[in-house]
Amino acid sequence: MDDSKKLKGKDLINIGIFAAIYFVVIMALAMLGFIPIFMPSYSILMPLLGGIPFMLFLTKVKKFGMVWIMTIIMGLLMWLTGMSYYAFVIGIFSGLIAELILKKGEYKSAKCAVLCHAVFCFWIVSNYIPLFFFADKYWSTRQDFGQEYIDALTKLFPVWMFPVHILLCFVFGILGGLLGRKILKKHFAKAGIV
Repeated sequence: MDDSKKLKGKDLINIGIFAAIYFVVIMALAMLGFIPIFMPSYSILMPLLGGIPFMLFLTKVKKFGMVWIMTIIMGLLMWLTGMSYYAFVIGIFSGLIAELILKKGEYKSAKCAVLCHAVFCFWIVSNYIPLFFFADKYWSTRQDFGQEYIDALTKLFPVWMFPVHILLCFVFGILGGLLGRKILKKHFAKAGIV
């Protein structure tokens, strides 16, 4: 492999910095989940507002593996902070697909960057899997939330809504990518992304 295509320390530092920034944004939005009605909004708010730091990250991405590693890191962080391992598992696949989309645009295509963000966001909706498919098991370890809270969330996550959340995550991933691209227009131009 050509040395210029290998990940170097600077690339890994960029991944770490932007993963931390992105994680802070996501966790700030996650605090809304203490009010049950806001929990389903994660499929909208996280891809939309997370698009800004993610698109800034893409101005630093010029080598294969950076998006994939960041997706895996996000999945690991979700797992370590009490969510299930689904974000990690889904992130392995969605991160690779997002990476391949970005590579197809040779790391210079704004359209590929926006689509990359939308696919990257699938790790977000994977956090809902226990709520949709294993609610009894999920809530059995979280009884301290209180029955009223549990009942309210259970009503908000019927199984038939799972595909809707996947679609919302993708659509708002596109919109978040476009928002980030518009806000960061100068950064995109400087990075040669058109």
